[in-house]
Amino acid sequence: MEPLIHFFQHIQSWQRSLILGGGLLLFWVLEGVVPLFRFDYHKVRHAGINIFFTLTTILINFAFAALIVEAADYSARHRTGLLWLFPLPLWLFALIGLLLMDLVGAWLIHWLHHRIKWMWRLHLIHHSDTWVDTTTANRHHPGESVFRALFTLIAVWATGSPVWLVFLYQALSVAFSQFNHANISLPKWADNVLAWIFVSPDMHKVHHHYVQPLTDTNYGNIFSIWDRLFGTYAFVKDPRTLRYGIDTHPKEEENNRLGPLLRIPFQKYRPPVGAKFSKTTAAASSPYSGDRN
Repeated sequence: MEPLIHFFQHIQSWQRSLILGGGLLLFWVLEGVVPLFRFDYHKVRHAGINIFFTLTTILINFAFAALIVEAADYSARHRTGLLWLFPLPLWLFALIGLLLMDLVGAWLIHWLHHRIKWMWRLHLIHHSDTWVDTTTANRHHPGESVFRALFTLIAVWATGSPVWLVFLYQALSVAFSQFNHANISLPKWADNVLAWIFVSPDMHKVHHHYVQPLTDTNYGNIFSIWDRLFGTYAFVKDPRTLRYGIDTHPKEEENNRLGPLLRIPFQKYRPPVGAKFSKTTAAASSPYSGDRN
């Protein structure tokens, strides 16, 4: 693992940008080769809106970068955090660190955005996309991006992850988010096998169904273990039976225009309309449902 550690210990900004841009380009191409849905939309215009939110996310992450790196450096110098409680082989140290950062920095904050009304209004920008593709991965309101960066900082502090592990986690987080949002169709057997450990495209697409209870399932980003452990995992046999978007904002002038999207968090809370996903189209669905607190 030494070459991997050395690379992420000294990774340059342009290399991190290359991971972000390269992933978008790769999955953008694959969406044209093996699409799950053949959307009738202006792909470039749609990408423009989502890339705007990607840029705001990058700026906010940059603002938090110094704090995150300082927390990681402090942990490495003083060996503070959960990862330093017991001596661990390097591979296990890295694996546990990735699992815990994924839990706090991705799953937990995502779950909170679904459970707390004022946080949900920020998260609506992500769920309002009716054409989910790889550019949807970072379609987050700036307010939501602040909370995601804050929870990443908390995860780094709590685990005591060193800088190389933090940068490895962030690279994997970006890559997996682009992958599991991509409008691609894997062989069903491959997606099912992958979903036992990682968040696969078919697994995450369930989360983007437009009504509860499926909207409130499959919160994971890298690892699927957390949804299975906390009872928020749902499986749909045929993802083509899903419909993207959110039932409270079905109009294109709200969900596909930059100005209205930025104003959504300041609107009065709209409760879910209440339509349910037909169980005849799902092999299994999560019992996790109900209005937001």
